[in-house]
Amino acid sequence: MGLSWTQTTEGPNPAFTVAVGAQYDTTHVYVSPSDVDAFVASFLGTFGGKSTKQVIAMVTPTPSKTTSQLLQTPVGTVSLFGFLTPIPAPFGAERTGYLVTNMDAAIKKAKASGADVVVAPFPDPIGVDAVIEFPGGVKTQIYWHTTAPSYTPFVTVPENRVYVSPDAVNKFLHSFLAFSDGRVVFDQPAAPGNEIGLPGTTFRRIQVESVFGKLLVLVTDGHLPYPYGRETTGYEVDDLGSTLQKATSLGDKVLIQPVTLQGRTSAMVQFPGGYIAEIHSSISSAGH
Repeated sequence: MGLSWTQTTEGPNPAFTVAVGAQYDTTHVYVSPSDVDAFVASFLGTFGGKSTKQVIAMVTPTPSKTTSQLLQTPVGTVSLFGFLTPIPAPFGAERTGYLVTNMDAAIKKAKASGADVVVAPFPDPIGVDAVIEFPGGVKTQIYWHTTAPSYTPFVTVPENRVYVSPDAVNKFLHSFLAFSDGRVVFDQPAAPGNEIGLPGTTFRRIQVESVFGKLLVLVTDGHLPYPYGRETTGYEVDDLGSTLQKATSLGDKVLIQPVTLQGRTSAMVQFPGGYIAEIHSSISSAGH
């Protein structure tokens, strides 16, 4: 039997969280240095927003060199890396970066939740980083900044899309909820498989919210058609059609044409450099 999770539409409990806010959390994108400029132009052209100044830095605990910049849009933020040297392990396997209020407290909380600290805290040019791994193999980088940043909240909060196995999902949920002080908003045991390219099948679909933002857990046997499972983030936009028009005009590829289900119209898009994202528009609740 699976564990029972309380479903609620209330917001997350921020009382004891180490999270700062969704606008301080990023998707980590690694592209070839030759693709950096094209990716920046395409991503910002599709979603709006701006980039910080590109720097060349060492962002790993062992010697390396990469271009680094932050792409801030109204619907999500990307930490973009174009490594000029080979990438030390396990960097590149982490999906996201979460800003935390205190690194020591976050590491303690991660360990207590059952997560593994796979890269112990190390200094970077603007603070301290570590990489943790939740049960099910989900790796996340956590940050602490020497100077606290101040960013505008998102217009729509992106979702971190996590694919886990049926055997690992309850351990993953227990660990992530304990670390994030989040809560399950919805747990659907038989969601339509069309959402993951498998019409005629069902899968378990779990929505989680915390101060870190939104998390969508897709529980599958791993028999996924391309590109499902390659995307790490879902971006919500007002008008999917016009967004896709902008994307394709900027050199993006629509890998999966729009499909409507689960209260959204969704497509899969590949940006220059190979980054794949889910993009969706919510359907008006007027018909429900």
